[in-house]
Amino acid sequence: MDPIFQAIIMGITQGLTEFLPISSSGHLILLPSLLGWDDPFINSLAFSVVLHLGTLVALLVYFWRDWTRLVPAGIAALRDRSLAGDPDRKLAWLLAATTIPAIIAGLLLNDAIETSFREPGLVAVTLVIGAAILWFADRWGGTQRTIAGLTFPIAVGIGVAQAVALVPGISRSGISISAGRVAGLDRPSAARFSFLMATPIIAMAGAYETFKLIRGENGTAPELGPLVFGMLAALISGLAAIHYLLRWLSGHSLNIFVWYRIVLAAIVVFWFLNP
Repeated sequence: MDPIFQAIIMGITQGLTEFLPISSSGHLILLPSLLGWDDPFINSLAFSVVLHLGTLVALLVYFWRDWTRLVPAGIAALRDRSLAGDPDRKLAWLLAATTIPAIIAGLLLNDAIETSFREPGLVAVTLVIGAAILWFADRWGGTQRTIAGLTFPIAVGIGVAQAVALVPGISRSGISISAGRVAGLDRPSAARFSFLMATPIIAMAGAYETFKLIRGENGTAPELGPLVFGMLAALISGLAAIHYLLRWLSGHSLNIFVWYRIVLAAIVVFWFLNP
């Protein structure tokens, strides 16, 4: 099959599932298996880096106004050693606090998880576990807190939840939105905070994968066409997913994603038990 077509499909999958609470890593494991794709480049580290770059650009484009405030505010807080009652300074450092657990977990566990949790059967199990977490958090979560009302211990707690998403099938956005709901954020606020905290995490993950690529851990020659089309597909679909989810959650629950995860897990189990 044409590698450019495969790259576009994988890019769309990455862009949508990175931000919808249904697990990008799980889908990128399942999709080639379900479709019988075994192109070494499509499954390579180089291609993974480019897809992550596409979703990172989507975040930066969509939230550029936020980041043009937050980055200078965070630097000013560091320079002055004070938040000075500025909500942007506080939010910048809350977001920084959420990255600490993910950095620690990534350095200690990423390689082990990458080799131990990439079986479709295990992904089916974690899809269901993630669905249960999402349902309980959305059903019992409160709406008494705004993003401005988050504290540093709560932010670190959401960061700990985000670190669990290293396990394929859990979903970074799903687990962080769930943690935000448990912390008392309404659905749109929980999603918005999840997207903002995703930006440094995806940037660091991309930098780490790029470092591995530079060290020669790729093993396949880059192909320009699939790289370009895959990145553009991830960028465009990522922008659409962010916009759609924020609008959807302003008037709907997360149940549609809970049921999607359960149905997908059932399909995976049926598919691999009946080859």
